Amino acid sequence: MKKTVVALRTIPALLIPLGMSMGMGQAHAAGFNLLEQNASGLGNAYAGSAAIGDNASTIYFNPAGMTLLPETNFSAGFNAIKPTFKFSDKGSTDPLALTGGASRPATGGSGGDAGKVAAVPNIYLSHQLSPKWWVGLGIGVPFGLTTEYDEGWVGRYHSEKFAIETINVNPSVAYKVNDQLSFGVGVNWLHIDADYRLATPVGYHPALGPLDMDTRVKMKGDAWGWNAGLLYQITPSTRLGVSYRSQIKVTADGDTKLRNRNVPAGIPAPNINWDAEATIKLPDTAIVSLVHDLNSRWQLLADVSWTGWSSIPRLTIENSGPGAKDSGLELKFKDAWRVALGANYHYNEQWTFKGGIAWDQSPVRDKNYRPTALPDSDRYWVSLGAQYRASKNATWDIGYTHLFLKNTDMNNNTDPAGRGLTRGTYKNSGDILGVQFSYRF
Repeated sequence: MKKTVVALRTIPALLIPLGMSMGMGQAHAAGFNLLEQNASGLGNAYAGSAAIGDNASTIYFNPAGMTLLPETNFSAGFNAIKPTFKFSDKGSTDPLALTGGASRPATGGSGGDAGKVAAVPNIYLSHQLSPKWWVGLGIGVPFGLTTEYDEGWVGRYHSEKFAIETINVNPSVAYKVNDQLSFGVGVNWLHIDADYRLATPVGYHPALGPLDMDTRVKMKGDAWGWNAGLLYQITPSTRLGVSYRSQIKVTADGDTKLRNRNVPAGIPAPNINWDAEATIKLPDTAIVSLVHDLNSRWQLLADVSWTGWSSIPRLTIENSGPGAKDSGLELKFKDAWRVALGANYHYNEQWTFKGGIAWDQSPVRDKNYRPTALPDSDRYWVSLGAQYRASKNATWDIGYTHLFLKNTDMNNNTDPAGRGLTRGTYKNSGDILGVQFSYRF
């Protein structure tokens, strides 16, 4: 069986009568890292995430933070995320495979709101073994993405639906060197599921218009990574946290299927089934955080983080089966920075109020390579939250963030023959609401 390399795209060898040309389709994703690994930090826009260490969710952001938690600590919560991606067409064109090489305005609608609600859960447990040693376990969703357009929209040959789901299991250990310095380290097992759907052009009928196949790629895989951090108490009121999460190289396998969408009887449109395999290096992340107690009521937080998105310059799939052809998709992802500032106000023994702002850089800088699967751009966070101490050992956190994104231009013509040009502007925004419960035993 012939094996060919395809960059997250499928290219059926369909040559149909009536002067129709062979077509192709593809998928891709960008900016799918999820910072929302607790709700307690959401109200601060995750400022100070590697230094705060106020509950067991520090296992994800900096395992050394467990040394701030006496005895046994439990935290669980979720964040509901609702992005909005609304596209306005400004000159998209059909694939040249459908037009015989001529430029023709794309058929279809604007796709509706491609952003879908997603719930991101998490759960953590830490335990103090001795005055020097702590162990912990965290389970969360560090990467995820869902975009879904109306079927038949103008960019359907780029994507109609793209979904990535992950789960990460993160056992950790921390060691307290002295009252100033602590270290922590963890291992990560990550499982990923991907589901990508699009239309594949197979030809053009003078009376019926574009004839398409439904294309679906489903894959899953798992891999291992690691994380580490340190915590340093600079002064009694100022604490520094530094943490790092490694790249995770995942090899996923599954299948690629093509099925008839609107090709009429009498025109050959055979079903296609391929085995599929892909390898991707999920990016590493480094965080430097500061927490400063200004006085008994005010606490200030700061955060600078870096994500190595350049580990994904190109997405590839290996398809095995008759008709598979070599192809490639250049994404040109760039490393990205994030800066956050926040503050906590301790109103009384029960209530603490939170606020924060952040600038979050997108890995996609060029409109010519921006994927319809995630039309990402730089964003600004404005966050509010509160913590309620229900008892000596129990706390509730709630947080809300609105994401401001500037209008995002799209001019994706990386495959004019098989996918056509998708040109237009997105009006984007996002909202996040999180709730968390923490308990100390």
